[in-house]
Amino acid sequence: MSIPLDPSAPTDFEERTALLSALTTEHFVLQTANNSTYSEASARSTLYVMVLSSSLVAMGFVAGSTDLLVPFATISLPAVFLLGIFTIVRLVESALESMQYLTGIARIRGYYRTLGPEAARHFAPEYGRWPEMEPPALRFGSALAFFGTTASMIAVINNVVAGVGMALLTRFLSPSAPSWVDAVAGIAGALILTWLFYVYQRWRFDDYDARTRQRAEGDARASKDQ
Repeated sequence: MSIPLDPSAPTDFEERTALLSALTTEHFVLQTANNSTYSEASARSTLYVMVLSSSLVAMGFVAGSTDLLVPFATISLPAVFLLGIFTIVRLVESALESMQYLTGIARIRGYYRTLGPEAARHFAPEYGRWPEMEPPALRFGSALAFFGTTASMIAVINNVVAGVGMALLTRFLSPSAPSWVDAVAGIAGALILTWLFYVYQRWRFDDYDARTRQRAEGDARASKDQ
């Protein structure tokens, strides 16, 4: 005795069509979210540069008076440096969020390739972007690529601000010391802070890669169990 099929049950074609529609919507959402990370990074970088420029212009107005310049620099330079730290941390996180969105888009493109031979050709990995293809920034190695990020740009500027502050502090604490001592203190401070930023950014990206691999391995094990 045959069991009648449920006429209301979706067919394979209907399920595939519904899945494709859902993935297309998700693709659009991920692309929009990825674009928002670029907009946020641009806005935060612009805000920091504007604050720094305004502070330097204001310092220029009071540069003629030591009694005004010293307290003004003592207040403004640490404030600008602290704003730079907050900006840098958020820029790194925005880059990681962009990587997460691009990973989701790559996964959807992988499904697009199963739609047929023509789709496989148009959505081939070599026509995609990271993580399907190695980005051009990695052509000369990851060490150089890490210094090409927006966070690195702001970090270098912010570390120069810190170096200037260290040089002024050295001059204030040792007014009789040669001028080259102030310069060495500022340059050394800026280089040390730049190295610390590089270590932090590298750690955050390595941590993201490790978590992504663990998630992918967990998904693969779950698929095998099914």
